[in-house]
Amino acid sequence: MAALTTDRDTPRREVTAFDDPVKAAAVIHAGAMTMLDADGYAVPAAVATTLTPRGRAAEAVTGGPADGDVTVRIERGCFRWANSAGGDAITRAHIGSPAYAVDDQTVAATDGTSTRSACGTIRDVDAQGVWVEV
Repeated sequence: MAALTTDRDTPRREVTAFDDPVKAAAVIHAGAMTMLDADGYAVPAAVATTLTPRGRAAEAVTGGPADGDVTVRIERGCFRWANSAGGDAITRAHIGSPAYAVDDQTVAATDGTSTRSACGTIRDVDAQGVWVEV
């Protein structure tokens, strides 16, 4: 395709919510941190290095017998997740750094020796958890 030589009415899409196809048999709870697997199917966040952050599940779903039989509404934004403990605990010093998924509700400061996928950017830390922007 060649460069524009006249004005173009380029379509615009809000990036606050998506309906993603779900991995076969995956169980995603409402409010869960959700990621896309290597094939682009929605799965609950877990320890893995092949996942891409997507957001928070707006509804509970269970994947069908085949990949993509069911879809899930995913919301993007800044969400508060549970904080890890010990050396993986996130502190205010980590604000602006990547957060790493431990499970579908917990984030850590480290990639767990290259075993975890990044799930977003740490925006704040409070007594209830860690605010992560996806």
